[in-house]
Amino acid sequence: MPPNQRRSFEDLVAEGVAVPTEGWDFSWFEGRATEERPSWGYAVSLAERLGEATAALDLQTGGGEVLDFALGRAVKTPVLTAATEGWPPNVAKAGALLRPRGTVVVAAAEDAALPFADAQFDLVSSRHPVTPNWPEIARVLEPGGTYFAQHVGPRSVFELVEYFLGPLPAERSAVRRPDRERAGAEAAGLEIVDLRSERLHIEFYDIAAVVHFLRKVVWMVPDFTVEAYEDRLRALHERIETQGPFVAHSTRHLFDVRKIAPVHS
Repeated sequence: MPPNQRRSFEDLVAEGVAVPTEGWDFSWFEGRATEERPSWGYAVSLAERLGEATAALDLQTGGGEVLDFALGRAVKTPVLTAATEGWPPNVAKAGALLRPRGTVVVAAAEDAALPFADAQFDLVSSRHPVTPNWPEIARVLEPGGTYFAQHVGPRSVFELVEYFLGPLPAERSAVRRPDRERAGAEAAGLEIVDLRSERLHIEFYDIAAVVHFLRKVVWMVPDFTVEAYEDRLRALHERIETQGPFVAHSTRHLFDVRKIAPVHS
């Protein structure tokens, strides 16, 4: 694009600030950023699992977009489908989206006990939980039931995070490691059926995409505001304009976990 047709830093930042952040619909990023998707196709795979489930629970459902997609693709839906979410704007959005599908959306903090009975579900799912509460997942699963989830892995999008925060301490790199999460699941009495990890390519094409991403995924740069990081944002804008997209990498892992059924003699 010729320089005189390029949008200004101020215009792009204003657009990134204006976009609503509720839910997990990332369609706004089309043409502004790209992220490679894991090979296992989580949402389609979840649809297959839902088609076989009797009672299903989706944890930290966000705006309900992934669960809504999967329910729409399932050959049949569970008799009972419930979802939890902790952020009030997302609770409202998920309720409006999922209620027509017969799904009960419950407000529940991510670190709180789940408001459900023991062994109530044969399928528990989650896409990108902040932290999996393994004891609670095990409690609400019936024996032989499955936890099927896609987790964010360690050092995800750290190129962008460290651009703003500088080099992070080694302990930040250990967070969300799949081997640690495996140990937590097994300690709660769950059996790992399958665990896969992938590192995926991301590109940000303009500073509006960066601003919106950091506003939406708030744990990346927890104190992020445009005002606090204006100098770094402006420098990154110039870098993208002169050198091309900012490249980062996400990490994802897929958990297929089963609650061990008691052995009767």
